[in-house]
Amino acid sequence: MSEILLAAFIGILFLLYGIGVPAAYSLAMTVLVIMFLPIGPELNFIVVTQRFWSGMNSWVLLAVPFFLMAGRIMNITGITDDMFNFATELVGPVRGGLAQVNVVVSLIFSGMSGSAVADAAGIGSVEYEAMTTNGYEGEDAVGITGASSIIGPIIPPSIPIVVYAVLAQESIGTLFIAGVVPGLLMALAMAGTVFYLARKHDWPSSGSYDLSALFESFLKALPGLVAPLIIIGGILFGVFTATEAALVAVVYAILLGFFYYRSITLRDLYEVSKETFEDTASIVVIFGFANLYAYWLTLAGIPDLIGDIVTGLGASTVVTMLLLALVLLVLGTFMEGMAVLLIMVPMLVPLYPELGIDPIHFGIVMVVTLMYGLVTPPFGLILFVLERVTNESLDQVMRSMLPYYLPLLVVLLLIILFPELSLALPEAFGLL
Repeated sequence: MSEILLAAFIGILFLLYGIGVPAAYSLAMTVLVIMFLPIGPELNFIVVTQRFWSGMNSWVLLAVPFFLMAGRIMNITGITDDMFNFATELVGPVRGGLAQVNVVVSLIFSGMSGSAVADAAGIGSVEYEAMTTNGYEGEDAVGITGASSIIGPIIPPSIPIVVYAVLAQESIGTLFIAGVVPGLLMALAMAGTVFYLARKHDWPSSGSYDLSALFESFLKALPGLVAPLIIIGGILFGVFTATEAALVAVVYAILLGFFYYRSITLRDLYEVSKETFEDTASIVVIFGFANLYAYWLTLAGIPDLIGDIVTGLGASTVVTMLLLALVLLVLGTFMEGMAVLLIMVPMLVPLYPELGIDPIHFGIVMVVTLMYGLVTPPFGLILFVLERVTNESLDQVMRSMLPYYLPLLVVLLLIILFPELSLALPEAFGLL
């Protein structure tokens, strides 16, 4: 019976997705349909309503709108220009300097947006224009812009990590800290690739070092640089929880916008709040359906069925994680990362003890893999974002990403093979 229910669930889900229903709403509609099939488990509708409400009534979910709002406020303060100028003074004078600037800005910007798509759309056009006007080919500029943008959701704050934490009922703060080293490894891999390509293709540098200009740009960018440090430091030293950190980030962004940059108005704040509330409303409802989905999965015995299939393979924990990462990469290529998390996390979490998988470690593996899906042809979302903001053809965007796939996959393999890369920092600070 579980096999039939699983087949029906997958069939309905992909039918809806195939006719153009957004993936998250396809999941919600599939849950509603599948729950009323006569072959399914008998449901207690009092429990159904309680499950739906409890999926939305979550304290930790408050982190999502607050981080979204903080990122949007930061975007309109003018801080992006200061970040870019500081990164240009810091690494611009080396060969391929503006490509390295791209990596550094994405690394810094990750501490504000928490979203790969926001990174690609928000500063992608700025980075692309700066590179092309300074002697870089458009294809070279768009490649590093896309590759570096996926660093954002790994280093805190991270919306995908918050979503995983809520679904898996794990600590957001622990997962945030677990993502720091993998995120830095990804940035290092991108910088190393740029170093190689810059010498191979004789990419230009942007002037020479000027220590006074570097110091001046650092002072201007300092308020923005402090933002991720406040979030990470506050969580590490127990000053506030991850949810409280999100609220602190909003207050800090508002203070910067009104009193330091003096670049936002009450009207701007109203528009940002309106956009955030609209996004949050849909996200919260989807989480209600996700909780219903997890309830139905348990009643239908789907996790047990998948567990029997996986354990029947007789594979080790590492091989199992590699296979799951491959599945996630394929799904992440065709579907939004949040939708994949909503579908897969409730299926996989009950299997962690049986498969010997650490939920914190695999949470980072899952988010990293889904971010790779965003830049994987033919349907990676960031590929289309870059096509729009740079006016390069989709073929050129896809071709431009080729040099970066191997280094990114090597980093993913390292994260899977060496759990310490994710777990050492949380353990050192007593979070595990």
